[in-house]
Amino acid sequence: CDLGEAMDIKLTSGLMSSPKVTELVLDNCRSSNGEIEGLNDSFKELEFLSMASVELTSLAKLPMLSKLRKLELSDNVISGGLEVLAERCPNLTYLNLSGNKIKDLGTVEALQNLKNLKSLDLFNCEITNLEDYRDSIFELLQQITYLDGFDQEDNEAPDSEDDEGDEDDDNEDEGEAGPPGEYEEEDDEDDGGSDLGEGEEEEEVGLSYLMKEGIQ
Repeated sequence: CDLGEAMDIKLTSGLMSSPKVTELVLDNCRSSNGEIEGLNDSFKELEFLSMASVELTSLAKLPMLSKLRKLELSDNVISGGLEVLAERCPNLTYLNLSGNKIKDLGTVEALQNLKNLKSLDLFNCEITNLEDYRDSIFELLQQITYLDGFDQEDNEAPDSEDDEGDEDDDNEDEGEAGPPGEYEEEDDEDDGGSDLGEGEEEEEVGLSYLMKEGIQ
């Protein structure tokens, strides 16, 4: 369900308010007073919600979404009030707050109550300018594995690694598929050539011997 348009859009109270909806993208919709009209508690089955660039200033009116796993809130103007997430979306595993107005560790501390949170993005937030930013976040939120797409050892998040791995495997398979046949053909040609050469040498030796016998 993608309602993202580069214009002012509001959800009416009955539009798509179905208990069967599991993914909802509202990027570039316009929020009003901290909410998008029509996004309410009726979306009980939501597992993925994206509200990027909707001019959201607060999460205070976020509905109860107990099954939500992934929440995209990038490029808004959220500066605090993150404690609401543990109450309304207790099962979040991924949270993207990049491009918001988050400035200090105290604001992020509220995410400690999201016990299932594994991945957090804070790209382009002022907090990333703090000294020892990454170490401080990992120490503060010990439940997370990835911050801005990388773990504490600078290993990339699994999804990206899997994609790259598949591409590498494909390239290796393609590389191995062609050359062996060519090498085999070349080997066969070389073998044939060497056999012929030996035959010719033997034949020349035999003629010389016969000619000598004939002369004698």
